[in-house]
Amino acid sequence: MTENSKVAREIIAAAGGEDNIESVAHCATRLRIVVSDKEQIDQDAVEDIDKVKGAFYNSGQFQVILGTGTVNRIYEEVLKSGLEGKSKSEVKKEAGTRGNMFQRAIRTFGDVFVPIIPILVATGLFMGLRGLVVQEEILGLIGLSADDISDNFLLFTEVLTDTAFIFLPALVAWSTFRVFGGTPIIGMVLGLMLVSPALPNAWDVAGGGVEPIMFAGFIPVVGYQASVLPAFIAGILGAKLEKWIRDKVPEALDLIVTPFMTLLIMITLALFVIGPVFHALEGLILDATLSVLAWPFGLSGILIGGLNQIIVITGVHHIFNMLEIQLLNELGANPYNAIVTASIAAQGGATLAVGLKTKSKKLKALALPSSFSAFLGITEPAIFGVNLRYFKPFVMGLIGGAAGGFLASVTGLEASGMAITVIPGTLLYLNEQIIMYILVNLVAIAVAFVLTWLFGYSDKQKEKIEEA
Repeated sequence: MTENSKVAREIIAAAGGEDNIESVAHCATRLRIVVSDKEQIDQDAVEDIDKVKGAFYNSGQFQVILGTGTVNRIYEEVLKSGLEGKSKSEVKKEAGTRGNMFQRAIRTFGDVFVPIIPILVATGLFMGLRGLVVQEEILGLIGLSADDISDNFLLFTEVLTDTAFIFLPALVAWSTFRVFGGTPIIGMVLGLMLVSPALPNAWDVAGGGVEPIMFAGFIPVVGYQASVLPAFIAGILGAKLEKWIRDKVPEALDLIVTPFMTLLIMITLALFVIGPVFHALEGLILDATLSVLAWPFGLSGILIGGLNQIIVITGVHHIFNMLEIQLLNELGANPYNAIVTASIAAQGGATLAVGLKTKSKKLKALALPSSFSAFLGITEPAIFGVNLRYFKPFVMGLIGGAAGGFLASVTGLEASGMAITVIPGTLLYLNEQIIMYILVNLVAIAVAFVLTWLFGYSDKQKEKIEEA
């Protein structure tokens, strides 16, 4: 028996055995197990298994943190035992029927927006690179100035940086139709209708240069470039309407009638009802967010930087994706990312202190790679594998996050994009902010590291916790 097959068998046994496991999938770092009865899970036994960096039950799944590469090999061994393997999306759908209404709603929100995030990450990187290449200091190194950059080159960069946000409603509607069981291409076309060039451009209207089209004398109709909520709500209702129409229409007419009626009804509702109402609501949410971020004395940085990783534990952090998108649309920058980066870096700093201070070879082997994972922006191994297990390191990480968040807030640090943090996140701060970004991360890491080293961890505390 190989080491990986031994680990797989031990995980299966600690998860309640094959009879208790309904399906298994994996993501980049975690084995995701849907079980019949979570009370049969022996979490302590799972966490004691070699190669396991932590485990927790969330969103209807028992998730075992194994790390990149390792999880693929363990998953293969699990399947050899005869258990059913499913894709991550299938397991999410299966687990989606579990939990209370709020938890299911947040999972659904995440399922809609997570597939869009890679495109927005790429757009943010394009913005960062554009900011880099047009800096006078950078151009001076090669003997150029801003006047030497051609208009055609700037136009090319605008294609890279603006396209995803201009057509964002199409991406949101496509993903929403997909999640709610509609035909994704119908959702895509519905979203494209919301940004049709026949409509007044939302940015031009916001700038005051163009007036919205007024229907019935009081309904303002505009395009919804970079808007999220109108496309999201239209996508939910459109997917449900499409399924209802398809059930009523004879099969011979389905190809013609279903997409025609779905698009006709939904674009009418979207332009005249959903759009105006939810665009106004979106504005209120954005105003509230900007108000919090504008709190004086770095209070917003302390609050968000200190509490962000608690929100991550609950699994509801995906709801903030919409806020980051709106910040990028309204400001052309994302101050939220800078604060969140501090909270992530701090958890890595706390874990690093545990890894360097402990004499336990197993804990050291777990903590050091987990801290590096956090510095790459993935905190689950650090949080669930180390910091939460001994609790005080997690608290010290929260304090470090608050300290770094405070510095990010008072200095006005802003990202050019979203969704990547700490080391990869440096690419979002190439527009003359890189030194301050590095300083914010170092402050967060240092505060969490020193506090954890002095007050947050000792091997004696570890023994007491494990004996309890």
